[in-house]
Amino acid sequence: MGLYRYTIRRLVLAIPTVIGVSIIVFLLIHIIPGNPVDVMLGAKATEAARIALTERLGLDQPLYLQYWNWFTHALQGDFGSSVTSYESVTTAVLGRFPATIELTLLSMTIAVVFGIIFGVTAARYRNTIVDNLTIGVSLLGVSIPVFWLGIMLIYIFAAVMHVLPVSGRITMGLSVTNITGLYLLDSLITGNWAAFKDCFMHLLLPAFSLATIPLALITRVTRSSMLDVLNEDYIRTARAKGLPYRSVVFKHALKNALIPVITVIGLQLGTMLGGAILVETVFAWPGIGRLLITAISNRDYPTVQGIVFMISFLFIVINLVVDLIYAYVDPRIRFE
Repeated sequence: MGLYRYTIRRLVLAIPTVIGVSIIVFLLIHIIPGNPVDVMLGAKATEAARIALTERLGLDQPLYLQYWNWFTHALQGDFGSSVTSYESVTTAVLGRFPATIELTLLSMTIAVVFGIIFGVTAARYRNTIVDNLTIGVSLLGVSIPVFWLGIMLIYIFAAVMHVLPVSGRITMGLSVTNITGLYLLDSLITGNWAAFKDCFMHLLLPAFSLATIPLALITRVTRSSMLDVLNEDYIRTARAKGLPYRSVVFKHALKNALIPVITVIGLQLGTMLGGAILVETVFAWPGIGRLLITAISNRDYPTVQGIVFMISFLFIVINLVVDLIYAYVDPRIRFE
């Protein structure tokens, strides 16, 4: 019952957050110089044509009324239509969302697996060359701009070594039966191994580029948390009983060090959903990041607002799930 009430309370408290984000994004996108009318009609359009299109798009109304009209429709799942392609925003976002989800999940898998391994290893060999090397690499991972790393990876593995594809999700000529929109999963379900291998090869470079920053953060947090736990009395007791050091580290220490690591993972997963824009642009990945960049360039207000609204909601849901996981990792945590 406590878990149920906690979940409902968090969802209710999320409503003002989502509304606040939508208002800020709405105001910011309207502050940007230019408008959809200029993009759609060009510089040579007549004033009469501009006025007619402005009225048709509802841009002649006050900002508060424009926002209210958009928000009331958004509550019903209708985010409007693109002012440039006239396609439903919901349809456009849902059509590209699986590509971003697939990229984000593989990137986070890489970051979590290697981040925890590196962090535990660094803590286990504290103040040695292994520890110093791990910290140095994690600092490098945080410092390197994602777009520059992506370009360098393309140059090395695609232009020089010719071992990985440059861009896109799948090679022309190959196809995947669309079931979930996740190419790797769909190719596995249908047993299309050639497409699975090709999609995986296309994913490697963008996924690694996107994973570098969260991998470095998870490594540092895991190391710090493990160092705190390894100094606890119960760890000394376990070692005094003669338990193997590997068992003490992974069975006793790591489980109790996971709370801050889970927090970072949740925050980074939400951040990666919205932060894949640069990676998707560099690798021509057909996800919502590229759609958002195109919408901003075209002053496509409904598309920008719809994408940011959906990402904000997902971010809130991810953080709620992370809070619920805490109780399973640490039985001392209760939601009453």
